[in-house]
Amino acid sequence: MSEPLVVNWTEAGLACSARWRSEWGSPVPTRVALATDKMTADTAYRLACEGSALLWQGDFQNARQLLNAMARRVDRHPPKPGSSPAESFHLHRQGQSLRARVLGMLLVALEEDYEVRLPRAPDLRLACTEAYGPADGRALVSLRELLGLIGAHEWRKKGLVIPVIGGRIYPHYGVFSPVRSEYVGLVAETPLPSQTRAFDIGTGTGVLAAILAKRGVVHIVATDHDPRALACARENIAKLGLTAKVDVVQADLFPEGRAPLVVCNPPWIPARPSSPIEHAIYDPESRMLRGFLNGLTAHLEPGGEGWLLLSNLAEHLGLRTREELLAAVATAGLRVIGKISVRPTHPRASDPTDPLSAARAAELTTLWRLVSL
Repeated sequence: MSEPLVVNWTEAGLACSARWRSEWGSPVPTRVALATDKMTADTAYRLACEGSALLWQGDFQNARQLLNAMARRVDRHPPKPGSSPAESFHLHRQGQSLRARVLGMLLVALEEDYEVRLPRAPDLRLACTEAYGPADGRALVSLRELLGLIGAHEWRKKGLVIPVIGGRIYPHYGVFSPVRSEYVGLVAETPLPSQTRAFDIGTGTGVLAAILAKRGVVHIVATDHDPRALACARENIAKLGLTAKVDVVQADLFPEGRAPLVVCNPPWIPARPSSPIEHAIYDPESRMLRGFLNGLTAHLEPGGEGWLLLSNLAEHLGLRTREELLAAVATAGLRVIGKISVRPTHPRASDPTDPLSAARAAELTTLWRLVSL
């Protein structure tokens, strides 16, 4: 294992250091200034833009207000629309990256037991343990990331109701939450080719494996390569009482053997993630999509079906054409025997202020039924 990254700074004339934590892959700050309740939002914003991290030493709730004020200043200068949907998308991503970099400069110290020793700070020890594992020394983390941990902890605590399984799914930090209910509904409604066995590739929270089990599939093998996703899926499957029907295994895409049904919901956008936590959304060069397609025939039983769940948002953004998708299907020795599409219902699909609103308004999520040639 690599040595932990360390931040160095000076406080009251003394040299200080702590571990650097960033699940978003942010670089270690090289300049750290101390910030208190007296610092104005304009000063904080200027210093952050200049590359100085701000180690907060005031009231925790005031830090949240300062972060919001800094965000308003960043948002005063949104990226201009590009000359094409693809250019607009890339400019939007650049703007998001800049926003994340600036807002990520406001830091908070975590003590050796994950305590935040600031006035009015909440108890974050459980949320940090869930995300990071056992505490292993003092650390600095961006307030923005820390607030994300709080949100993830609340989702994990209360869960997400999934009506088709008659229960809840509890997403873990860093595991994509099944808030896009339309793809869940497609798997719940499409006629099954068999109820004997199924593979769920890239299971994440385990929601699709749970749906298949609830629909009567006798044995499901759910795979993932991410340790957080594996732990999350196993916990959800256990809470739903489905451990006798679902095996959660670590694998790079496919498990051993064949099945009459193989399901995959890969990341939908063929672009490079700007942080490790974005891998559930962005699939560089469609690697997972192509890996699924190219390996499917070797893992389908005769007469079996592969179900590919994919949004066409990338097509409307000019990042992938329908012809390229169909060519990849044909190259993999597959053919399409049917597809079922649905319009998304999440709030951003009808938000006119979203920079990608035109593409989102035209988006469809499709379950492609694939068989070997």
